[in-house]
Amino acid sequence: MFVDSHCHLDRLDPRTHDGDVGAALAAARARDVRQFLAIATTLEGVPGLAAIAREHDDVVISAGVHPLHEVPEEPSVEAIMETADGHGAVAIGETGLDYHYDGVPREVQYERFRRHLMAATQLGLPVIIHTREAREDTLALIREHVDPEVGGVLHCFTEDLDMAREAVGMGFHISLSGIVTFRNATSVRELASRLPLDRMLIETDSPYLAPVPHRGKPNEPAWVVEVAECIATERGISVEEVAMQTAANFYRLFKAAAPEISSEVRHSLARAGLV
Repeated sequence: MFVDSHCHLDRLDPRTHDGDVGAALAAARARDVRQFLAIATTLEGVPGLAAIAREHDDVVISAGVHPLHEVPEEPSVEAIMETADGHGAVAIGETGLDYHYDGVPREVQYERFRRHLMAATQLGLPVIIHTREAREDTLALIREHVDPEVGGVLHCFTEDLDMAREAVGMGFHISLSGIVTFRNATSVRELASRLPLDRMLIETDSPYLAPVPHRGKPNEPAWVVEVAECIATERGISVEEVAMQTAANFYRLFKAAAPEISSEVRHSLARAGLV
């Protein structure tokens, strides 16, 4: 079984199963994808994600504001907490720092990120972090605000191995996306081969970053399988091992999602000796 640990189900491209979320999820289930974490990029979008989760037992959600999303008023710690708690979010995010693009000033991103981390700490929830060209500030804020026993994930990770190792040392997981399959992504494939497997997650970040051989198409949750296959090749292990270990990692990190595990999934994890 596979877990798509990061997908934007409220942003699926209309060309993907005619924009039908249920059909996209069914296509993923047909490939043994058994759990989906639907990621928020705005607080206003969280109720819509919660509605999807109510319709599909294998979907859980997060609550947060993307670092590059422009808002008329910055969310308070209390607003983030109330949104997450009120809609059953299993994580805070995605949040973080993206210094690659202009738009939202760095100082605004920094304060927004700090508030998300404070909300996550108070709720005891892991945090989903988007980080790009912001290594020192990202790690400094994690070090200051995140309990290693709760931790979080650096999603769609493309930074260097040293940053990944430092984050792992602070209780974090590293999630790899379809980028790992890209021809020029040699550094990401090195990460795939050298990171501890028990600290790795897989994701699509759909509808973005479709993996090879689907480049140029809108991404979808079913294609998390291609991510796992690439990692398995780089590590010289079976795709089943990658799938089951990353699934177990997911439930260990996102503990609030664990009670929703179906008996079929729990049995699969137990057979693999992972629960």
